[in-house]
Amino acid sequence: MFAGVYEGKKVLITGHTGFKGSWLTTWLLKLGAKVCGVSNEIPTNPSMFSELGLDKLIDHHFCDIRDLPKLKEIVLSYEPDFVFHLAAQPIVSVSYEDPLETISTNVLGTANVLECLRLLENDCVSVLITSDKCYENVEWEWGYKETDHLGGKDIYSGSKGAAEVIIHAYQNSFFASSQNNVKLATGRAGNVIGGGDWAKDRIVVDCMTKWSKGDTVELRSPQATRPWQHVLEPLSGYMALGAKLFLAPDDEVANLHGESFNFGPKSEQSRTVLDLMHDLSLLWDFEADFTPYSITDNIPFHEAGLLKLNCDKALFHLKWEANLNYQECVGLVSKWYYNFYNAECDMFALTTEQIEFYEQKSIQQTLSWSK
Repeated sequence: MFAGVYEGKKVLITGHTGFKGSWLTTWLLKLGAKVCGVSNEIPTNPSMFSELGLDKLIDHHFCDIRDLPKLKEIVLSYEPDFVFHLAAQPIVSVSYEDPLETISTNVLGTANVLECLRLLENDCVSVLITSDKCYENVEWEWGYKETDHLGGKDIYSGSKGAAEVIIHAYQNSFFASSQNNVKLATGRAGNVIGGGDWAKDRIVVDCMTKWSKGDTVELRSPQATRPWQHVLEPLSGYMALGAKLFLAPDDEVANLHGESFNFGPKSEQSRTVLDLMHDLSLLWDFEADFTPYSITDNIPFHEAGLLKLNCDKALFHLKWEANLNYQECVGLVSKWYYNFYNAECDMFALTTEQIEFYEQKSIQQTLSWSK
C-alpha cells in the first residue's frame, strides 16, 4: 500500500483523537508507521479513539494547536517524516455558537502548524486538511475545482477558506522551492461518514444514537443532496498525496508542492438525506411498526443544499479515484455502528477488518495507491 512509504516512518497527526484522526491513526499503524498524535482533547463521548484503545499504541499528546510553544516543542523534538494536519473545530452549528473559537482554531491553529513546519530542519511531507466548505458555494450542479473561488456564507466555511489562504501565503513565503526540506499540499473533502463518528449535529450520528435507543430521528433538510463518501476514501487520498510528494522526482514535485487537491466520491454517490436515512435503516432490522425518521421544519442555521467536488486533478496527478460504491459505503457505516451498539465486539478488530476490505477492493480495482 502506498508503495510502502509509511512503514517505519514517523508520522505526526494533529486531531488524532477525532473521527477522521482515529481512522487515519488505525490505518497508519496497520501500515507499520510510528504515530505521534496531538489533540486538544478527546472530543466526544463515546469516542472512537477511546473505544479502540489507540492511546496505548501511539505517542499521545494533549495540546491545543493554538499553544505555539507547546506545539513547537512536540513537533521539533519528534522530527516527523510526515505531518497530517486534521485538528480543527469541525462543526457548522458550533461555529454559530462560538465564531471566534472556530476562527482561532481553524485559522491561527493552522498557522501555528505551518510555523512549526517552517522551523523543522529534517525532511518532512505535510498534508494539511481543510474542507470542501472552503469554496464559495453558489450551489451550481457541477463540481468545484481547486481553482474556484474560496469563501463562505457561514463562519465555518469562512474559516476554512481563510486557512487555505494562510497555507498558500506560508507556502509562497517559506516553502516555495521544490528543494525545500518541507513539502506540503492541502486536501479538501466533505460529507464524510463512517463508524466511530459521534460529533454534534451530524445526521448519521444522530440516527445511530437515536436508533440505538429505539427512538425516531428528525430530519431537518431531507431533500439536501450530498455526495456521501466513506471516511476511508479521503484518507486514501491524503495518504496517496503524501506518498506522491515523498516519492516524486524533482520534475514532478512542482505539480504537487503547494497545491490543493479535492477528494470526493463519484457523482453517482450523491443522494438526498432522506435516501441515505432510508438505506441505513434497512440494515437495522427494525420492527415493522417502527418509524425510523420523521421530517421537521426546524432549521436552526444555514446549510448548503448542494455541494460537490471535481476530482479530476487528483485523478490526473495522483491516479486517485474513489473506491467504494454507495451500497458498500452505507453497509460499512451501518455495520460498524450496529456492532458497537448491539454486539459484543472488538471494535479495533472490526475497524481493521473494514480497512482490510477497503484495501482488498482497491487491489481488485488496481488503484495505483494499492501497490
